[in-house]
Amino acid sequence: MSLFDWFADRQKNAPTVRVTQDVEEGDGLWSKCPECGLVVYRKDLVANASVCKGCGHHNRINSEERVALIADPGSFEPLDSSLAPTDPLAFKDRRSYADRLRDSQQSTGLLDAVVTGLCRTSGLPLALGVMDFRFMGGSMGSVVGEKLTRLIETATARRYPVLIVCASGGARMQEGMLSLMQMAKISGALERHRQAELLYLPLLTYPTTGGVTASFAMLGDLILAEPKALIGFAGRRVIEQTLREKLPEGFQTAEYLREHGFVDAIVDRTRLKGTLASLLKLHGCRETVTA
Repeated sequence: MSLFDWFADRQKNAPTVRVTQDVEEGDGLWSKCPECGLVVYRKDLVANASVCKGCGHHNRINSEERVALIADPGSFEPLDSSLAPTDPLAFKDRRSYADRLRDSQQSTGLLDAVVTGLCRTSGLPLALGVMDFRFMGGSMGSVVGEKLTRLIETATARRYPVLIVCASGGARMQEGMLSLMQMAKISGALERHRQAELLYLPLLTYPTTGGVTASFAMLGDLILAEPKALIGFAGRRVIEQTLREKLPEGFQTAEYLREHGFVDAIVDRTRLKGTLASLLKLHGCRETVTA
């Protein structure tokens, strides 16, 4: 047996490492699963789509990583990447809205909470929108609504299917009624897309809540979700106080919603691209589609 074979065999038979104490992640080499405590090399975790091999926990990923998982290499063409938010209400709570926007833009490298573009996945055409929770909790303001509406309208004109990856705390309160208007605007674009007999798929990730759930997240022809994703409109406490009754455990998880008919399929992130290819082909998408 060669030294390489011996080392590979030893790695394969090594016991699973689970720890309860804190793990030093400052050097970026290690990652500890928040669910089962499995400690792995960060590069191995990323190679597995940031899904824990021990328990299947789906770690949160950003929009850039999500696009890389879905789109074929080099195929993603961003749309409306220069659209930036303003502060129409001059809103201020503990901090001004302008300051919050500037901080989020600097920390994420994004202008707002969604990335949109056209791409191919497994060779098939796709209009893709990806929300990024890092930017003010993925909240839906005017720019998010405008970019998603333009994406859907472009997809309708080109007869592309649409996939929107949802990750949001809901409408952005700092824009008031202007943010709530985006619910109707996006929904109207999706209705025109539906009338053109084209496919729309939302993918609900952790978390999908508020006005996003109340609009485009639940308007799909097929509604997909990641395992154990938090999906709902209001928080548990608010609902219990309103209904004056105790709610069942896990009632806002993807699994509970699938059992009760609100979600069509739960798709592991590592199988997402293959699942998308199957669904797109089933609904008539072809690699030879041209703009």
